[in-house]
Amino acid sequence: MVSLGALWMPIVLSAVIVFVASSIMHTVLKYHQSDYHKLPDEDKILAAMRPANLKPATYILPYCDHKSMKTPEVQEKFKQGPVGFLTIRPNGMPAMGKFMAQWFVFCLLISFFVAYLAAHTIPSGVRYLAVFRVVGTAAFLAYGLGHLSDGIWKGQSWSATIKEVVDGLIYGLLTAGTFGWLWPR
Repeated sequence: MVSLGALWMPIVLSAVIVFVASSIMHTVLKYHQSDYHKLPDEDKILAAMRPANLKPATYILPYCDHKSMKTPEVQEKFKQGPVGFLTIRPNGMPAMGKFMAQWFVFCLLISFFVAYLAAHTIPSGVRYLAVFRVVGTAAFLAYGLGHLSDGIWKGQSWSATIKEVVDGLIYGLLTAGTFGWLWPR
Protein backbone atom coordinates (compact mmCIF):
# COMPACT_ATOMS: atom_id res chain seq x y z
CA MET A 1 0.00 0.00 0.00
CA VAL A 2 1.17 3.53 -0.83
CA SER A 3 0.79 6.21 1.82
CA LEU A 4 -1.43 9.13 0.96
CA GLY A 5 1.36 11.48 2.00
CA ALA A 6 3.55 10.05 -0.75
CA LEU A 7 0.95 11.20 -3.26
CA TRP A 8 0.82 14.89 -2.37
CA MET A 9 2.72 15.88 -5.54
CA PRO A 10 0.40 14.10 -8.02
CA ILE A 11 -2.63 15.36 -6.05
CA VAL A 12 -1.59 19.01 -6.32
CA LEU A 13 -0.04 18.82 -9.79
CA SER A 14 -3.00 16.98 -11.34
CA ALA A 15 -5.37 19.60 -9.88
CA VAL A 16 -3.22 22.37 -11.35
CA ILE A 17 -3.04 20.65 -14.75
CA VAL A 18 -6.82 20.10 -14.88
CA PHE A 19 -7.41 23.70 -13.77
CA VAL A 20 -5.15 25.07 -16.52
CA ALA A 21 -6.56 22.69 -19.16
CA SER A 22 -10.15 23.60 -18.27
CA SER A 23 -9.28 27.30 -18.43
CA ILE A 24 -7.84 26.84 -21.91
CA MET A 25 -10.78 24.71 -23.03
CA HIS A 26 -13.34 27.29 -21.86
CA THR A 27 -11.58 30.55 -22.74
CA VAL A 28 -9.48 29.76 -25.81
CA LEU A 29 -11.32 26.93 -27.56
CA LYS A 30 -14.78 28.30 -26.69
CA TYR A 31 -16.63 25.24 -27.98
CA HIS A 32 -19.07 25.59 -25.06
CA GLN A 33 -20.39 28.95 -26.32
CA SER A 34 -23.14 27.23 -28.28
CA ASP A 35 -24.42 25.61 -25.07
CA TYR A 36 -26.04 28.84 -23.86
CA HIS A 37 -28.75 30.86 -25.57
CA LYS A 38 -30.15 34.35 -25.16
CA LEU A 39 -33.83 34.66 -24.34
CA PRO A 40 -35.85 36.29 -27.09
CA ASP A 41 -36.85 39.78 -25.95
CA GLU A 42 -34.57 39.38 -22.93
CA ASP A 43 -35.02 42.95 -21.65
CA LYS A 44 -38.80 42.54 -21.48
CA ILE A 45 -38.56 39.17 -19.71
CA LEU A 46 -36.02 40.47 -17.18
CA ALA A 47 -38.18 43.55 -16.50
CA ALA A 48 -41.20 41.28 -15.90
CA MET A 49 -39.19 39.12 -13.46
CA ARG A 50 -37.67 41.95 -11.38
CA PRO A 51 -40.81 42.73 -9.33
CA ALA A 52 -40.86 39.09 -8.13
CA ASN A 53 -37.56 39.77 -6.32
CA LEU A 54 -36.42 36.19 -6.89
CA LYS A 55 -33.94 34.90 -4.35
CA PRO A 56 -30.93 32.86 -5.50
CA ALA A 57 -32.29 29.34 -6.00
CA THR A 58 -33.29 26.86 -8.67
CA TYR A 59 -36.92 27.15 -9.67
CA ILE A 60 -38.96 24.60 -11.61
CA LEU A 61 -41.47 25.84 -14.17
CA PRO A 62 -44.32 25.27 -13.74
CA TYR A 63 -44.01 24.41 -10.07
CA CYS A 64 -45.97 21.46 -8.75
CA ASP A 65 -45.73 18.60 -6.28
CA HIS A 66 -46.62 14.98 -7.00
CA LYS A 67 -50.20 15.46 -5.80
CA SER A 68 -50.96 18.61 -7.81
CA MET A 69 -49.27 17.20 -10.93
CA LYS A 70 -52.40 15.17 -11.59
CA THR A 71 -54.76 18.16 -11.55
CA PRO A 72 -56.10 19.48 -14.86
CA GLU A 73 -54.85 23.01 -14.03
CA VAL A 74 -51.24 21.92 -13.63
CA GLN A 75 -51.40 19.61 -16.62
CA GLU A 76 -52.62 22.55 -18.70
CA LYS A 77 -49.70 24.70 -17.46
CA PHE A 78 -47.27 22.00 -18.61
CA LYS A 79 -49.07 21.75 -21.93
CA GLN A 80 -48.92 25.52 -22.52
CA GLY A 81 -45.28 25.83 -21.36
CA PRO A 82 -42.65 26.91 -21.00
CA VAL A 83 -41.38 23.97 -18.96
CA GLY A 84 -37.95 24.04 -17.38
CA PHE A 85 -35.58 24.96 -14.62
CA LEU A 86 -34.51 28.50 -13.83
CA THR A 87 -31.38 29.11 -11.78
CA ILE A 88 -31.13 32.53 -10.19
CA ARG A 89 -27.82 33.77 -8.82
CA PRO A 90 -27.21 36.83 -6.68
CA ASN A 91 -27.45 40.15 -8.54
CA GLY A 92 -24.20 41.66 -9.75
CA MET A 93 -21.36 40.60 -11.98
CA PRO A 94 -20.38 36.93 -11.74
CA ALA A 95 -17.73 36.41 -9.06
CA MET A 96 -15.22 34.76 -11.38
CA GLY A 97 -12.42 34.78 -8.83
CA LYS A 98 -14.61 32.95 -6.33
CA PHE A 99 -15.83 30.49 -8.98
CA MET A 100 -12.26 29.77 -10.12
CA ALA A 101 -11.12 29.22 -6.53
CA GLN A 102 -14.03 26.85 -5.91
CA TRP A 103 -13.25 24.98 -9.15
CA PHE A 104 -9.60 24.57 -8.07
CA VAL A 105 -10.66 23.27 -4.65
CA PHE A 106 -13.02 20.86 -6.45
CA CYS A 107 -10.11 19.65 -8.61
CA LEU A 108 -7.99 19.16 -5.48
CA LEU A 109 -10.83 17.26 -3.81
CA ILE A 110 -11.19 14.91 -6.77
CA SER A 111 -7.43 14.36 -6.91
CA PHE A 112 -7.37 13.67 -3.16
CA PHE A 113 -10.08 11.02 -3.33
CA VAL A 114 -8.61 9.49 -6.48
CA ALA A 115 -5.30 9.30 -4.60
CA TYR A 116 -7.04 7.72 -1.62
CA LEU A 117 -8.54 5.04 -3.87
CA ALA A 118 -5.27 4.47 -5.74
CA ALA A 119 -3.21 4.33 -2.54
CA HIS A 120 -5.40 1.49 -1.29
CA THR A 121 -5.59 -0.47 -4.53
CA ILE A 122 -2.28 0.02 -6.33
CA PRO A 123 1.07 -0.98 -4.81
CA SER A 124 4.20 1.10 -5.28
CA GLY A 125 6.45 0.25 -8.17
CA VAL A 126 3.73 -0.84 -10.61
CA ARG A 127 3.82 0.09 -14.28
CA TYR A 128 2.55 3.42 -15.54
CA LEU A 129 -0.43 1.88 -17.35
CA ALA A 130 -1.67 0.07 -14.23
CA VAL A 131 -1.81 3.39 -12.36
CA PHE A 132 -3.21 5.19 -15.41
CA ARG A 133 -6.08 2.71 -15.77
CA VAL A 134 -7.32 2.88 -12.15
CA VAL A 135 -6.75 6.60 -11.64
CA GLY A 136 -8.17 7.50 -15.05
CA THR A 137 -11.34 5.51 -14.42
CA ALA A 138 -11.90 7.07 -11.00
CA ALA A 139 -11.15 10.61 -12.22
CA PHE A 140 -13.45 10.20 -15.24
CA LEU A 141 -16.25 9.01 -12.98
CA ALA A 142 -15.79 12.12 -10.83
CA TYR A 143 -15.31 14.69 -13.58
CA GLY A 144 -17.45 13.30 -16.37
CA LEU A 145 -20.29 10.92 -15.80
CA GLY A 146 -22.19 13.05 -13.28
CA HIS A 147 -23.08 15.43 -16.12
CA LEU A 148 -25.32 12.82 -17.71
CA SER A 149 -27.94 13.47 -15.04
CA ASP A 150 -28.26 17.08 -16.31
CA GLY A 151 -29.31 15.76 -19.70
CA ILE A 152 -31.68 13.25 -18.15
CA TRP A 153 -33.35 15.29 -15.41
CA LYS A 154 -32.69 18.98 -16.07
CA GLY A 155 -33.30 19.15 -19.81
CA GLN A 156 -29.77 20.25 -20.69
CA SER A 157 -29.23 19.67 -24.40
CA TRP A 158 -27.50 16.41 -25.20
CA SER A 159 -24.84 18.21 -27.21
CA ALA A 160 -23.91 20.32 -24.15
CA THR A 161 -24.07 17.24 -21.92
CA ILE A 162 -21.78 15.24 -24.20
CA LYS A 163 -19.29 18.13 -24.30
CA GLU A 164 -19.21 18.13 -20.49
CA VAL A 165 -18.64 14.35 -20.47
CA VAL A 166 -15.81 14.74 -23.01
CA ASP A 167 -14.31 17.49 -20.85
CA GLY A 168 -14.48 15.07 -17.93
CA LEU A 169 -12.75 12.40 -19.98
CA ILE A 170 -9.92 14.82 -20.81
CA TYR A 171 -9.60 15.83 -17.15
CA GLY A 172 -9.59 12.16 -16.15
CA LEU A 173 -6.85 11.36 -18.69
CA LEU A 174 -4.74 14.31 -17.49
CA THR A 175 -5.16 13.19 -13.88
CA ALA A 176 -4.27 9.61 -14.82
CA GLY A 177 -1.17 10.71 -16.71
CA THR A 178 0.02 12.82 -13.80
CA PHE A 179 -0.44 10.02 -11.26
CA GLY A 180 1.13 7.44 -13.59
CA TRP A 181 4.15 9.68 -14.12
CA LEU A 182 4.62 10.50 -10.40
CA TRP A 183 3.59 7.16 -8.87
CA PRO A 184 6.07 6.03 -6.18
CA ARG A 185 8.56 3.50 -7.56
